Amino acid sequence: FPYVLPNITSLFERFFVMVTIYVIQSINTNKLYVGMAEDLDNRLMEHNAGKSKYTATYKPWKIIYTETAENFHDARKREIYLKSTAGKKFIFKYLNGGITGSLSA
Repeated sequence: FPYVLPNITSLFERFFVMVTIYVIQSINTNKLYVGMAEDLDNRLMEHNAGKSKYTATYKPWKIIYTETAENFHDARKREIYLKSTAGKKFIFKYLNGGITGSLSA
């Protein structure tokens, strides 16, 4: 019987896809939301179309900060950090001009 190789493409995509970690801000309430996406433009459209339960209440949204990671694992770790107390302090420091230059994940 023939041996079937695992789907190499999906394994590659899972571990070697550029993922964007983002912070969006509600234009109406100034609330912040941290997330991650492969296609940031599409994800922002979904937030503004009300397709996310939390963000639907506070739309419209604008992107205020982004970083990239080389895979989902690293992106998720950074997303979790940015949602933490220390991460929120980092975001506010960045927004207030306390951090300049290129930021890495």
